[in-house]
Amino acid sequence: DPSRCSTAMGIRTWLLTASKQARRVGERLSAEHREGWPVDAVYVTSLRRTHQTAAPLVAELAIDHVVVPELREVFLGEWEQQFRARVASMDPIAVRMFAEERWDVIPGAESSTAFAARLRVGVERIASTHPDGRVVAVVHGGVIGHLLSMATGSSPFAFVGADNGSISELVVQADGRWRVRRFNDVTH
Repeated sequence: DPSRCSTAMGIRTWLLTASKQARRVGERLSAEHREGWPVDAVYVTSLRRTHQTAAPLVAELAIDHVVVPELREVFLGEWEQQFRARVASMDPIAVRMFAEERWDVIPGAESSTAFAARLRVGVERIASTHPDGRVVAVVHGGVIGHLLSMATGSSPFAFVGADNGSISELVVQADGRWRVRRFNDVTH
């Protein structure tokens, strides 16, 4: 089946690209660590790809990563393994999802309210563990987009589309307010 070969090739290409990106972001954050911007902890989600992306950094820093399951990517219901293909084909549900900026337009997908509540729990747990620290959380594009929209009060999909291996910075202040310091930095 040609479509299976195409998909397999795409996945192989993505894994190779992701590996290169993971090495580059790991080198950059390790260099910042050595230059006086210490990384106190590295957090990942329950999905394997975040562990793989974090691997070069945790190896360089000689620390273990910590899993925060609340920072897992948005649950896409019936589209869990089909999302990119459905979006690429301009599926009417995908068009509606982007127009309404709601994941739960997809049958069985997680609502924005539930997603935001779950993410808030994860971020606040990390912030309470490191109140004056600097941590790295290796997460997913939907998570980045939603966290930054929560921090800025922007529309839900305003920050969707962060590049793989990019750095976005969310500052959790002592008073509980969230601030975005940078988005989609790929200068490494």
